[in-house]
Amino acid sequence: MAKLRKGVSYRNLERPYTRRSKYQKKNYVGASPHNLIVRYDMGELKRKFEYKLEVKSLDDLQIRHNALEAARKSSNRVLEKKTGKVGFRMKLRLFPHHILRENPLASGAGADRMSTGMAHSFGKPIGIAAQIRKGQVLFEIHVDKANIPVAKEAARRIKSKIPCRCQLVITKNE
Repeated sequence: MAKLRKGVSYRNLERPYTRRSKYQKKNYVGASPHNLIVRYDMGELKRKFEYKLEVKSLDDLQIRHNALEAARKSSNRVLEKKTGKVGFRMKLRLFPHHILRENPLASGAGADRMSTGMAHSFGKPIGIAAQIRKGQVLFEIHVDKANIPVAKEAARRIKSKIPCRCQLVITKNE
């Protein structure tokens, strides 16, 4: 399997490329990569909780879907172990729409005869990313007062997996 390129290659915001259509002629991307994010809402979905913790971005950037899934998994594991399956509610507030492309160039012996170069390079789709603006909420965690330290630990794990500076905001639900 091909190796993933570094996330820094796709961190900067560019014009969003999202052209997917059910009609083949209007769909300019040949095939769209599948989304690795399994779930967007976790925990107890019907109950109201006292407090809401929000993880907000302090930068404008793109985040790949595999980074979002890694953050979701690690924080969900902490919350489920410490509070149980019904002691919290977590919501991922992003959806990756932007299709990332790569124009692979051959290297090694004889590469000059096989490579097509960069003229009108469009690239092949290799992944998808969510475009984030400064101040946008990435994750929401709803808990009761007793579980705020656990939610803070989950938010710390999210911040370590996301490639930007983040801020934690705690508010009381009315």
